[in-house]
Amino acid sequence: MILTLKKSTLIKLGFLLLIICLYLFVPQVNTTVKKLVVLFSMLDISTMKEYIKSFGAWAPVVSLVLMMFQSIAAPLPAFIITFANAWLFGWFFGAILSWSGAMLGAILCYYISKLYGRPAAEKFVGKKALDISDKFFNKYGPYAILIARLLPFISFDAVSYAAGLTSISLWSFLWSTGIGQLPATIVYSVLGQNIDKASKLGLWVICGVAALIAFALAVKKYIDEKHKNKQNF
Repeated sequence: MILTLKKSTLIKLGFLLLIICLYLFVPQVNTTVKKLVVLFSMLDISTMKEYIKSFGAWAPVVSLVLMMFQSIAAPLPAFIITFANAWLFGWFFGAILSWSGAMLGAILCYYISKLYGRPAAEKFVGKKALDISDKFFNKYGPYAILIARLLPFISFDAVSYAAGLTSISLWSFLWSTGIGQLPATIVYSVLGQNIDKASKLGLWVICGVAALIAFALAVKKYIDEKHKNKQNF
């Protein structure tokens, strides 16, 4: 048991050391990471689209990697990629790509917390974000992930990291995340496909987000009432 524990710890430390060394001593990795941070911080959908497009046939793969990078390097905005994907690939394939990338990113965050614990999660998303997620999990239990995914103002990545610190199984985490993020992905993708055509896109974005919030609050209210009924019995 002790030997297994030591071996597991060594593997975790070794992997972490490898990542740090790659960033510090491989100029291409260091430059790419810094470039991506700047790219996301620009909040420019057109620039993101052109960056993904520049990889040609590898563009879909790059999009997936970008979504995973965004998840780890929270709080970089994911919606930039979702809009860019839809603009570049069309809403349907763009939505599939964005949804898949978000799922991969969520799994990565989940396992980082599982492997390295709360200190590592706090390094990525901050103590305050995790504390808020903890309260959400304590209140809604197995429904917490589904509700959190539906609400666009709750940090997607913080929820993923927080879930990894709980006893929630990977399967429960996956189906809740997959269903919960689907409405927002579709809405953003439809808007993204028409980003260069709609003169009043800003208004459509506001309407789309408002509709998502209204839907999420309705689901939340339903679950709240369900909990109250259980407690009364």
